[in-house]
Amino acid sequence: MVAVLEPGASLRVMNQADLVAVVGVEQACYPYPWTRRIFEDCLRVGYCCLVAETAAGIVGHGVLMVRAGEAHILNLCVHPEARRRGIARQLLQELLDIARAAEASTAFLEVRPSNTGALDLYERAGFGVVGRRKGYYPAPFGREDALVMAIQLDLDA
Repeated sequence: MVAVLEPGASLRVMNQADLVAVVGVEQACYPYPWTRRIFEDCLRVGYCCLVAETAAGIVGHGVLMVRAGEAHILNLCVHPEARRRGIARQLLQELLDIARAAEASTAFLEVRPSNTGALDLYERAGFGVVGRRKGYYPAPFGREDALVMAIQLDLDA
């Protein structure tokens, strides 16, 4: 599977050889990034793991778990220097399309309330807030809640 994002950019399935670059993107984006081991575990258990790649290399990634008719977007990340080009939107859409193909009826994700860019992306895609997880994320001075967001997937789309 390869999806064209922009001239010279594409989505493809993540593999072990990508993990150094993926972890580099993760570290550029978050003060508490996922580790290589977490990505290795996601690949090992068969989660859908994608990368967004340009001529400059890997600039983003997404991880999706589908189980029991539900999808959970576990990670969606685009390097700060590659943002505002539609890459996150394309990654999100591809993950949702994969969830539909797996016959998931609902997709969920967690997001920091302070991550206004991600909140805007998810709201524009049709996600709505359905809950809150207290103290879900590590933060510089304690813990930050997570907003739980969901979208109903039209399986005929």
